[in-house]
Amino acid sequence: MSSVRMEFAACVTAALVFVCDVAAHRPGAVAVYPGRCTGLPRLPNERLYLQP
Repeated sequence: MSSVRMEFAACVTAALVFVCDVAAHRPGAVAVYPGRCTGLPRLPNERLYLQP
């Protein structure tokens, strides 16, 4: 199985919801690494992860 590495910046709330959503469908598919996010693009459709 191949993998693709994608790096995005997101607010904490959107990142947590995104990780939970992806993990529910593909366990182990997402890894979060702390660090600087300067220059990274925003998580696509980030605002959708902030709405109930």
